[in-house]
Amino acid sequence: MSKWVWKGLRTGKKTTLYPHAPETAVGVSPGLPQLEPESTPNDPCFCPSGAIGREGEIAQLDMRRCLHCFRCVRSADQRAGWQEGYEWAAAKQPDTNEEGGLGSAFRHSVHIRTVDAGACDACISEVKQIGKPYYNIHRLGFFITPTPRQADVLLVVGPVPDNMAFSLKKAYDAMPTPKAVIAVGACALTGSVFGPSFNCGSGVADVVPVDVEIPGCPPPPLAVIHGLLVAVGRKPSAPLVFKGGPMQERSGL
Repeated sequence: MSKWVWKGLRTGKKTTLYPHAPETAVGVSPGLPQLEPESTPNDPCFCPSGAIGREGEIAQLDMRRCLHCFRCVRSADQRAGWQEGYEWAAAKQPDTNEEGGLGSAFRHSVHIRTVDAGACDACISEVKQIGKPYYNIHRLGFFITPTPRQADVLLVVGPVPDNMAFSLKKAYDAMPTPKAVIAVGACALTGSVFGPSFNCGSGVADVVPVDVEIPGCPPPPLAVIHGLLVAVGRKPSAPLVFKGGPMQERSGL
């Protein structure tokens, strides 16, 4: 590597500084809603995907269902905040392995197989960016492989309709162990607006076990990179469910 390219990598001129430093470029993340303990949004019917709901009388935010529609912050009578971060990924069982999903054996050389399980192409478009010069996951020890037989991580997007369930399970079974599955996007996590339905379940976990979840519709490339780092224990897991204050009923309804 030439000294000019190396200098560019270190200063962030050619490649993002994340995860060694926060990304400060504009527009790298659409952000997610935020509920503070004192937040008191009105009736959750305003959230089209059901990301904001209630548990008893308490407001609850499930980031796995968020579609970034901004309805919760743009309505005058709603009281939800918005956070611009991108470290959204969560390990489903963070306490089972103190070193993360794959552990130290794969910290510096992880091969990834991507599976499009009925996605609309939004998540796939973001996932493609992680291998391009600005994000350049190779510098972190992550590599894309065309076959699950050489993959350590299965990166799955889409709600997994019935016609894709067999193919996804077959790809998972072909992987050597140890292995991890990362579900990317609201569809892969919950089925989103497509499932459960007559030809679609509630996401990837209905077909294969999921180790890391990355919310977003779609999640930005930095969120995908954070998910990979969580899977191998190089970044801490983030919470996906938050509680706010008591819900208020809308007047006149």
